[in-house]
Amino acid sequence: MAFVSITALSFPSGAEAEIERRFTARKRAVDRAEGFQDFELLRPAFGEDRYFVVTRWDSREAYEAWSTARVAADHGDDQRRGMQVDKLGFEVVPLAEA
Repeated sequence: MAFVSITALSFPSGAEAEIERRFTARKRAVDRAEGFQDFELLRPAFGEDRYFVVTRWDSREAYEAWSTARVAADHGDDQRRGMQVDKLGFEVVPLAEA
């Protein structure tokens, strides 16, 4: 079953350009992860102040394998950068076509 991970980023006011610059310059390591399908950065337009990082995976297991490896290798601390990070995960419901 396909899996979608959404990371919601809260950050100090005025940091929008920096957030977008960081993601534009990202290393793209996730793009080579087994089971990875897609990556999007969503900029808030209305109803929400947070940015959302959306990744799509072949399965929850593929996401968790990548996430575990990333946490082990991550040397940064988002809280030190003034960001709050909330992680959400969703299974994609396969809908039968009528």
